[in-house]
Amino acid sequence: MKIAIVHDWIVTLGGAERVLKEIYSLFPEADLFTLFYKKSSLNELGINPQKVKVSFMQKIPFVEKKYRCYLPIMPYAVESLKLSDYDMVISSSHAFAKGVLTGSNQIHISYIHTPMRYAWEMYYKYLKDFRLDRGIRRFFAGYIFNKIRIWDLATSNRPDYYIANSQCVAKRIKKFYGKDSLVIYPPVEIESFKLRKEKENFYITAGRLVPYKRTDLIVTAFSKMPDKYLVIIGDGPELKRIKYMVGKNVEILGHMPKDTLADYLSRAKAFVFAAEEDFGILPVEAQACGTPVIAYARGGARETVIEGKTGLYFMEQHADAIVDAVYRFEKMDFNPVEIRKNAERFSCERFRSQIREFIASVSTITF
Repeated sequence: MKIAIVHDWIVTLGGAERVLKEIYSLFPEADLFTLFYKKSSLNELGINPQKVKVSFMQKIPFVEKKYRCYLPIMPYAVESLKLSDYDMVISSSHAFAKGVLTGSNQIHISYIHTPMRYAWEMYYKYLKDFRLDRGIRRFFAGYIFNKIRIWDLATSNRPDYYIANSQCVAKRIKKFYGKDSLVIYPPVEIESFKLRKEKENFYITAGRLVPYKRTDLIVTAFSKMPDKYLVIIGDGPELKRIKYMVGKNVEILGHMPKDTLADYLSRAKAFVFAAEEDFGILPVEAQACGTPVIAYARGGARETVIEGKTGLYFMEQHADAIVDAVYRFEKMDFNPVEIRKNAERFSCERFRSQIREFIASVSTITF
C-alpha cells in the first residue's frame, strides 16, 4: 500500500510537528507533502528533504516568516498537491491539510490538532491580537476569513475518518464540521523528563510567547505576589512587551535547550499555565517530572490535569484568579509519584499503538 502523509507547513516545531514525527516513524517509506518547509526544521525532525514534496508556496520569498500574509492562497496550494497515486493519505492538520483532494478509491485519515483557530474558535481574538479589528483592515480580514470558513466547511467531507487530539477538539469537529471523531492524545516524550521529588521554591511557565498563551496574565499575577518567584522559559513576539512588565521576582530566560527546560520543570514547585490550548504538551511534561500544574480550566488541560491530585484549576482567565490559585496551591500537598504516573498516560508508545490499531481497523495494513 502506497502512503502519503500531509502536514500544513513545517517551520516552527510544536505539538503538531511531534505528532507528524511519530506518524512518519510508523511509515518511513511514505512520501511527505507540505505547503512549505524550513530545512533546519526538517533536520530537527530527522526527515530527509528528498522525501518531501512541496506546493508552489515553497518558492515564495520569505514565506517561512510571512506565511500568515498568504492565508488566502493556501486552499489553492493544498489542492495543488497531487496525491492520486497513493492508496492512503494521512493528513496532520491544524489549518488546511485536511482539505487535500483524494479519490473514491483512496482512504483519507485526518488527524485534527484543531479546526483552524483563526477562522472559528478564536476569530475575534485573532483580529484583536493582530490589530485587524478596526477600519478597512477589519473589512478585508472579515471578507478573507469568511471565504476561508466557507472552504473549510466545504472540505469537511474530504477525510473518510477523523482523529481528534483531545475531547475538546472532538467537540469542535462535531460543532463546525458535523463529524464524529476518535480521540487519540498527542505523544509526549515522557522518558526525556525525570521524576524529581524534591522541589525548589519557584514557579515556572514556559512556551511560545504569543498573545493567546496569556503569559502576561501570569506576570501580572506574580507582580501582586512579590514574595513568590517565577521563571519564564520561551521566546516569541510577546517577549519585548513582557520584559517591560516583569518585576524583581520574575526571571525571563528566553529560549532554552530541551534538557535545560526539563531541569527547570523538575525543580519547580509548580507549572503555571494560563492558555486555552487544544491539548497542551507542556503541562504533561511538567507532570512527567512530578511537578503539579496550576492551569486555566479550559481546553486540553481539563483532560490532562486531575484536580487535587496532579494540580488545580483557576476558572477565569484573569490575574486575580491565578493569585487565588497560587495561594490555594500552597495549602495543598501533592504526590510527585502519582503526578508522574498520570503523565505516563500520554507516552509516545501509547500514541503509536493507538494509531497503528486504528489504521489497521480501517485498511488492509498490518504492522
